[in-house]
Amino acid sequence: MFYTADYIILEDKVLENYYMEVKKGKIKSFSREKPEEYEDLGEIIAPGLVDTHIHGYHGEDIMNAKEGGLEIISKGLLEMGVTSFLPTTLTDSTERLNQACKVIGQEYKDVTGAKVRGVFLEGPFFTEKYKGAQNEKYMSDPDIEKLKKWKELSDGLVNKIAIAPERDGVIDFIHKANAMGIAVALGHSDASYEQAMDAVNEGANIFVHTYNGMSGLHHRNPGMVGAAMNSDAISELICDGHHVSPASANVLMNAKGRDKIALITDCMSAGGVADGDYKLGEFDVIVENGTARLKEGGNLAGSILKLKDAVKNVVDWQIADAFEAIQMASLIPAKSVGIDNVCGKLKVGFDADFIVLDEDLNLEATYLDGEKVFG
Repeated sequence: MFYTADYIILEDKVLENYYMEVKKGKIKSFSREKPEEYEDLGEIIAPGLVDTHIHGYHGEDIMNAKEGGLEIISKGLLEMGVTSFLPTTLTDSTERLNQACKVIGQEYKDVTGAKVRGVFLEGPFFTEKYKGAQNEKYMSDPDIEKLKKWKELSDGLVNKIAIAPERDGVIDFIHKANAMGIAVALGHSDASYEQAMDAVNEGANIFVHTYNGMSGLHHRNPGMVGAAMNSDAISELICDGHHVSPASANVLMNAKGRDKIALITDCMSAGGVADGDYKLGEFDVIVENGTARLKEGGNLAGSILKLKDAVKNVVDWQIADAFEAIQMASLIPAKSVGIDNVCGKLKVGFDADFIVLDEDLNLEATYLDGEKVFG
């Protein structure tokens, strides 16, 4: 089967009026030569989006460890243009984290929507000051044996964990996690600039939802935000207009370069469903006016952002062009956890997981393995 559009977005360039050949679910070729039969999809063919930080969707939460919940999330993500994702846990008891990892490990091969490309453990090795919607009673120093157990229970899927760099034993933990093929992210932390930079220099490579849940930038104390800006680590950003102002997002993009920004959703179970009362872990959450907030205290509790809307937002805010925005929601997050060898770009030999966008970057269709699954 051949597909064409006005523009096909590759990882390093944009093809105009090309034809993409798909055979047996894989991308076989890109060519200017017009085939006898083809389907014209319209304005833009882009890689399927990759969400490396997402807790839930359509009323389901990864931490519920509910049979069939992963499938509901996976299917739902197709409507936000996501074709690959990392189910994301929260700071919780060891037992509940064990169960969440176990259920993902048992069910990920059978999902029929967006593909599970790993597991992100957001915690529990954080500190209390910037806990956000994370439960401080379960926070502790990093424990490599627990990490080994979670990776084992998840059928080897765990490939990203977030920690606070000021906790005891962090450097040794980073080295051992990296040796296990696990990317180490930094967040929910009151670390100094020096502590954060030390962690990056020793192998941490991601800042979790930059600006949110971390010590801020001050001209005499650059903090975690300063380290994010001044390091080569990839910075996650939640571009829903609530977590970070467009101007602040632009400042970070200009400081780092847009090739170091990963757009993520941090979406919780209320994504894709109606406003109302929800849970995030053990906490009660109220969803209204485009935000999810803790009922007690009012902290932001993840988001209800769709990744397709983050792409559109940064272009509408005039802080990125369409090519940059798409890379920030596909290739860059995939690179951050070392899965860009299987997703995050349109390339010969890769699964034909792609999306179709109109000229205003609205999602028109989502394809998995060359088959239309949404739109």
